[in-house]
Amino acid sequence: MTRAVLSLGSNLGDRLAHLRAAVTGFADVLVAVSPVYETAPWGGVEQDDFLNAVIVVDDAGADAWAWLRRGQALEDASGRVREVRWGPRTLDVDVVTVTGDDGPVHSDHPDLQLPHPGTPARATVLRPWLDVDPAAVLPGHGPVADLLAGLGPDAETGMRPGPEL
Repeated sequence: MTRAVLSLGSNLGDRLAHLRAAVTGFADVLVAVSPVYETAPWGGVEQDDFLNAVIVVDDAGADAWAWLRRGQALEDASGRVREVRWGPRTLDVDVVTVTGDDGPVHSDHPDLQLPHPGTPARATVLRPWLDVDPAAVLPGHGPVADLLAGLGPDAETGMRPGPEL
């Protein structure tokens, strides 16, 4: 069995429809869906605001690579094009963390780093994750609530409640 936390984001086209398509694409293994937040872009590339959410999924037959491939297939189906790092995208599905029968899965592979290395610094992942799991822990980093608090009082500035999935 593996349980995964996946971060969803979109800032091109019908952003909400792209997020909904991702949720639908994981419907058979879906455990929880966070609220949606509208957030400023991250990474220094000028672009439109994102809609962000987190989902929790669980499947006895999926390993970490299966979660990555499934997310990438949904990105491809949305028409995602990878031209600029941290650039605009129709859909972004990041594998944040995976937990197997033996505990947290760790990976240093360049295509699948687990836990996702950007997570501790991203309120756009931490806040929605806490919404669906207030006791969440990021392996190797500690409680998600502590990570979010450690980002400072302005960490969630600019994060606005978005439309419902």
